[in-house]
Amino acid sequence: MLKEFKEFAMRGSVIDLAVGVVIGAAFGKIVASAVNDILMPPLGLLIKGVDFSSLFISLNGTHYGTLALAKTAGAPTLNYGNFLNNCVDFLIVAFAIFLVVQQVNRFAKKPAPAAAPTTKDCPQCTMAIPIAAKRCPQCTSQLAQGSAAPGL
Repeated sequence: MLKEFKEFAMRGSVIDLAVGVVIGAAFGKIVASAVNDILMPPLGLLIKGVDFSSLFISLNGTHYGTLALAKTAGAPTLNYGNFLNNCVDFLIVAFAIFLVVQQVNRFAKKPAPAAAPTTKDCPQCTMAIPIAAKRCPQCTSQLAQGSAAPGL
């Protein structure tokens, strides 16, 4: 069982996935910082100093000045400001990943076009023979002129 686990863990796709998760987590921190520290303050300033993370509705009907006060009082709250922050965060992450994938795809090698076949199968003995052959070198049968083997 340990040998099977080692084979599983050392497969390229598992290692690639692990690297992707680690890089994704680090990238997520960068984007979260960009949203919280760079994007949201000017946006909050444009809408008269409102900080989205402090937007909430108290479900018990009591008014609290801040979300922290409501949490301290143990009041149930609907934190729609945090939800808005997370939605903006998601959109920025998705757009950043789109840009990265777009650039990687741009520089990725494109597959070479498939080469034209150089052989065909003899209709009598099914051995591979050159396309231009007029007689099969294996069974010596006469080949029809200008006809390709089935499937070509």
